[in-house]
Amino acid sequence: MSDIADSKIDIFNLIMKQGMNEIMDKMKILIIEDDEAIADLLSYGLTQEGFQTCTESNGALGMKQLDQFKPDLLLLDWMLPDCSGLDICKKVTQRYNIPILMITAKSDITDKVLGLEFGADDYITKPFDLREVIARIRTILRRLEQANHVNDRGSSNEDHIQLKNIVMIPDERIVKKDGIIVDLTPKEFDLLKTLIDHRGKIFTRSELLEFVWGYDFAGDTRTVDTHIQRLRKKLDASDLIKTVFGIGYKFEK
Repeated sequence: MSDIADSKIDIFNLIMKQGMNEIMDKMKILIIEDDEAIADLLSYGLTQEGFQTCTESNGALGMKQLDQFKPDLLLLDWMLPDCSGLDICKKVTQRYNIPILMITAKSDITDKVLGLEFGADDYITKPFDLREVIARIRTILRRLEQANHVNDRGSSNEDHIQLKNIVMIPDERIVKKDGIIVDLTPKEFDLLKTLIDHRGKIFTRSELLEFVWGYDFAGDTRTVDTHIQRLRKKLDASDLIKTVFGIGYKFEK
């Protein structure tokens, strides 16, 4: 490869790194973790990376900080002294549109899938390396930036998408059925938008995992099935979201 080509690659990588650093400098992360040593480690490490952090030791205090601190991302422990992290996860996905990275000592894949089905974007297992936590946060941020970029590009041409009695407003992340707003979790919305944006295309479960959850997601394809079932039920859209036997799913044109 030529020196000029190498220089272009170096410049591109530098721009990408600087862009990500600028994003992180603006990011606020709420840590809900009852183990003080782990909370301090996470707070210190993330602060060194340019994030603003706030830590709380139980679910009740953590829920209050969601309105006061207004975090961009939530690091949530599975087991808290006053409640289950799953309960917090469910409440957060119902009320707020922020990504959740769950921290768990549970290594069983069924437990991890359960957390994801409750609305978590990703999970990390204790004991963990701080570098892995930061890497996963970077991945979530990249996905958010890519999604926002797609929305920005399409906003001037398509303020809303209407398919029969279903209306999607991408910029506001709102879905209506018969004029009534449907309560979707962030991942349910992202999955629906992926299917709608590629109407008629047949997706395998693995492809949907990659598009919606990210290429490095280590979960089970059952997560896709569960989210599809929920979308069909909430939207009464079995006639629109079709199962393609032996392959996966598609949204009818």
